[in-house]
Amino acid sequence: MSTTTELSPAELKSKVDELNSMILEGKIMEAFEAFYADDVVMQEGSEEPFVGKKANRERERQFVEGITELRSVKLKDVAIGDGVTMSQWHFDFTHSEWGDASYDQVAVQRWNDQGLIKQERFFKA
Repeated sequence: MSTTTELSPAELKSKVDELNSMILEGKIMEAFEAFYADDVVMQEGSEEPFVGKKANRERERQFVEGITELRSVKLKDVAIGDGVTMSQWHFDFTHSEWGDASYDQVAVQRWNDQGLIKQERFFKA
């Protein structure tokens, strides 16, 4: 008999709202630590996925530390489904390795029953 219980839509909304608020406040690494499972799988579009919190923590750290100018971060829309949330963002920044970047992105997050993100995939919109 399974003891797995999925989060309700209200619980998911609360989680994704808190996550997105932390991102908007610039607390990206803190949000990562609070909301991502140890076995998280993260993927940019069709690129190879990164598996595990340790590998993804390093990617996030390099991204955050490489930002030399942050012009704009805007949350445009959020959708909540059955164990999944989607957030549409607009980013405009300069990164030490990538130069200027301005784009819209959709983050699709699948949540586990402990209220942590187990899978996240990013799509440029």
